[in-house]
Amino acid sequence: MFIQIIQGKCRDVDRLHRQMDRWRETLEAGAEGFLGGTYGVTDDGEFIGVVRFDSRESAERNSRRPEQGAWWEETADCFDGEVTFHDCEDVVLMLDGGADDAGFVQVIQGRLSDPERFRAFMSQPMETLHEARPEIIGGTVAIDQDGFFTQTVAFRTEEEARRGEQLELPEEMRGQMEELNGLMQDVSYHDLHHPWFATAGRR
Repeated sequence: MFIQIIQGKCRDVDRLHRQMDRWRETLEAGAEGFLGGTYGVTDDGEFIGVVRFDSRESAERNSRRPEQGAWWEETADCFDGEVTFHDCEDVVLMLDGGADDAGFVQVIQGRLSDPERFRAFMSQPMETLHEARPEIIGGTVAIDQDGFFTQTVAFRTEEEARRGEQLELPEEMRGQMEELNGLMQDVSYHDLHHPWFATAGRR
């Protein structure tokens, strides 16, 4: 799997949402290898899109389509300033990867001191995490070539997520989380209170 992270300061959320809907209606059918996406805007107006393709090659073919370029030229007008793109071939799915009916998504970003150890940790079975935090329904982890990571964590509701944050983890898991946190630097959290989703072939 290949993930592209798209971020920028959004000045017209409604128009952006319409543009994303139009892409699905008119361009998705020609986007070979498109798997889906998770999208949202934070309280301070930052748009985050986590777009999944089956490979980098498929994503690059989509970017080269003239109709894709024309669509993006219109869509870029929804943003103030630069829009950034992080291309990630290093991808790990958490649990079931999330769900299109999630009501809240938290996006965690930062830099990794040891991407291989981080990947190994995130790739292990998550039964213990699911037992301790059943409100987590899945997510993705994407790491770019510079060790910058973007993690999405999907929840049914924000209320359940906040309650889960207050729970004390089992002792073994606390140690694992401390080790995991030690691998992350310059960490930031971005809450998508009203996320929307796309899954290829599903309307």
